[in-house]
Amino acid sequence: MTQQQRHTLKNATDTGHIHVGKGLHSGAIGVVGSTVIGLASTAPLYSLAATLGYVIVAVGAQAPIVFIVACVPMIFAALAYNELNKDMPDCGTAFVWGAKAFGPITGWMGGWAVAVSAVMVMANVGEITGKYFWLLLGNEAFASDRTVVVITSVVFIAIMTIVSTIGVQLGERMQMVLMTIQLTAMVLFAVFAVVGSLNGSNEASTSFNPEWFDITQITSFSGFMEAVLLALFIYWGWDSCLALNEETKNPRKTPGQAALLSIALLIVLYVGVSVAAMMFAGFGSEGTGLTNESNLEDVFSVLSGALFGPWGWFLILAVMVSAASSTQTTILPTARGTLSMAVYRALPAKFAEVHPRFKTPWFSTTVMGVASIAYYVIMSIVSENMLADSLSSMGLAVALYYAIVSFACVWYYRKTLRDSARNMIMRGILPLLGGILLGYAFVYSAIDMINPEYGYTVFWGIGGVFVIGVGALAIGFVLMGIWAFFPGAKPFFRGESLNKDTPVLVPDEG
Repeated sequence: MTQQQRHTLKNATDTGHIHVGKGLHSGAIGVVGSTVIGLASTAPLYSLAATLGYVIVAVGAQAPIVFIVACVPMIFAALAYNELNKDMPDCGTAFVWGAKAFGPITGWMGGWAVAVSAVMVMANVGEITGKYFWLLLGNEAFASDRTVVVITSVVFIAIMTIVSTIGVQLGERMQMVLMTIQLTAMVLFAVFAVVGSLNGSNEASTSFNPEWFDITQITSFSGFMEAVLLALFIYWGWDSCLALNEETKNPRKTPGQAALLSIALLIVLYVGVSVAAMMFAGFGSEGTGLTNESNLEDVFSVLSGALFGPWGWFLILAVMVSAASSTQTTILPTARGTLSMAVYRALPAKFAEVHPRFKTPWFSTTVMGVASIAYYVIMSIVSENMLADSLSSMGLAVALYYAIVSFACVWYYRKTLRDSARNMIMRGILPLLGGILLGYAFVYSAIDMINPEYGYTVFWGIGGVFVIGVGALAIGFVLMGIWAFFPGAKPFFRGESLNKDTPVLVPDEG
């Protein structure tokens, strides 16, 4: 952030007006590009492929209704994002809105939770990209070699970090291509699966049953919650388009619309493709059956040969593309979040530096890429099981910052809730329900994760997933405490650089 921008921010705080951004490329992304980025961040093809089997193990044939139920708190959270973004289209999102509603500590932890979840998921999607790159080339030996996969994954993460640094428009164009491949693969999969089921090409196929959408058929609450938590994970990422609000055309409206549109499209994709897969593969524990243990980690690739024949490589390409696109779109919001934190003195000023040519937060982006690579390499060296458990624990950070935003919406607008029925519903009731549901998911998950049998690792008799997830959030309190001792942090923690009355540093819309 330049000295002129800091001076402008001070004047804006005094006068109540602001007419300068953070140096990002304003107006670079339209509603289509914003929606594509929101979709890409969720990695829909890979996320559903890696989750569907486990959801079916938990709730049986009721998987489709679970995908619908799981999107409800996400919709409520998206409404909260949309409302807050209309008044404060700041790329800091959870950090800025949490700080303005509840103070600096809540805001800082909201920003930290965004970063933690991003680093954890980057390690996973990076590995999937590296593994499927070699599977696409037909080299199963390299795809099974940990050293080769790790090196390849690191290269992919580095490439996506560079793309994110060069410019958001380049990333948007790249995501258009990658998302086209991904959606084409999902649609073809669904069509081929339904046709294959109807023509009897697979003996394990089963007919469509409306009871798949009957939630009363679920008899185990613990199984239901396990399935919902899994489904929550595959919706995560739509908020990436909100973090690019300052680079979006009509920043107060477009990002929120794109987020809601992303979720709507995800519901259709997840429910439609899951029903098609269930019809073709069946629910057996052998062969193509969706409860076959060997099929759980990647349902689509297992069925690629049966559905695509010699074109099975296309589905493998799509899974790789799904993970790769998520890698790049996960970097974008986190880098902008730390940029915003630095602008308001919640992080060192270096994080606020914007590249003079590319107009991107080059330092924050680089740190994000390096941190993800370091985390992935260290986890891979220490234990693959820890890497897997860290992905499972990521849901805690996601639920935390979505809940913070949901509650922040209610509290920030509390004085306007009675102004109209619309305000009461959109700013009050629905965000509050979203916050309660996500808060419940956080608490329920944390308690469940304490069980030593949850996940693959155990520390001091406690489930490793709990230790990793809660430990990662606890590190945030430690780092926040350390930064609070530095003179540059005083304005933030005293509530001077960012409070409920501080105009956010966003660009003009004109």
